[in-house]
Amino acid sequence: MQPLLSNVKVLDLSRILAGPWASQILADLGADVIKVERPGQGDDTRSWGPPFLKDEAGQDTTDGAYFIATNRGKRSITLDLQTAEGQALVKELCRDADVVLENYKVGTLARLGLDYDSLSKINPRLVYCSVTGFGQTGPRAAEPAYDFLIQAMGGLMSVTGERDDRPGGGPQKVGVPIVDLTTGVYAALGIVAALLRRSQTGQGEYIDVAMLDVQVGLLANQAMNFLLGNRVPRRTGTAHPNIQPQRTFVCADGDIVIVVGNDAQFAALCRLLGKPELAEDPRFVSNSKRVTHQATLDPILDAIFITQPRAHWLAALKSAGVPAGSINTVPEVFDDPQVAHRAMLRHLPHPAAKSVPQVMNPLRFATADLRADRAPPLLGQHTAEVLAELGKSAEQIDDLRQRKII
Repeated sequence: MQPLLSNVKVLDLSRILAGPWASQILADLGADVIKVERPGQGDDTRSWGPPFLKDEAGQDTTDGAYFIATNRGKRSITLDLQTAEGQALVKELCRDADVVLENYKVGTLARLGLDYDSLSKINPRLVYCSVTGFGQTGPRAAEPAYDFLIQAMGGLMSVTGERDDRPGGGPQKVGVPIVDLTTGVYAALGIVAALLRRSQTGQGEYIDVAMLDVQVGLLANQAMNFLLGNRVPRRTGTAHPNIQPQRTFVCADGDIVIVVGNDAQFAALCRLLGKPELAEDPRFVSNSKRVTHQATLDPILDAIFITQPRAHWLAALKSAGVPAGSINTVPEVFDDPQVAHRAMLRHLPHPAAKSVPQVMNPLRFATADLRADRAPPLLGQHTAEVLAELGKSAEQIDDLRQRKII
């Protein structure tokens, strides 16, 4: 079955994570993504290791795990955008491109004549997406940003981590670059929405995506806890600020997570624990009461869960219909039968290694396939191929290479 974006061409000028994550999503959906990299160096994340991808002899290649995680499905070309000829080649590529994606500092591509105003004159149907830390406008627009910084500035670290009055308390960052990743998802969503409208009107679009905006949006319920309740959200460890009991519980041999989402599930939990009266206790009879009296409820439950191992409780909770699960390590995630059934891990052929592992796109369509036939590319692997598609001769391509334009 044909992928949904199989007729879409994307010129990807982005690097690091947020932009490449967006373009990888588009590539998974079938778009022809041409990744433009610096000659001789490439995307910064190629050197972010160890670990590095190993070749068939077991030796490290020059591509780090970070790069391998975010560039599946793309064709790599090298162009020196600081040269007039490199800029001219980008403009040629834009003539029949559907999308340009970039994450340069504000104003950089305008100075090179590669901003939306310049390229949309060449191709009025172009969808152009800029990803930056703070957006194209505002007092901090020109400043650089990284995921860690935006997690801090955007309030995420203020609500992540153990309570300040407990051992290990204090602000923590999320264990994956969540702002970069979600910014990439929003960028991809905006691009697809703009392409849909273009199919109806013929009109191109400019999209301004800011990491800080994304993180502020991700505050979601915590933002509303403040805006509606006039209450500054605090770190609560693993406990949910609005729903109880929903946190980690210490068993005889380790921790599990229990997620009680309504009063019926709480009643089922109480019966399972041999404490049916707790569900009728005025202090715990509703979720709002349980949140208010969490400090009283917690030790009652903790004293019971510590008496049996995890396997005992997980089996019992499943039987009772109470959502619960183990806290898996990354290897345990890939050993999970459900993850295996959904084919989230696949190995794709790679030109420098026999194959490369890939964590696949989670979307599943009834009548369309995802693209899963192109591993993350070598630096400049497709330069000659793409330039030949522009009508450049082998001699012209060799001349560009000799002069380090490509």
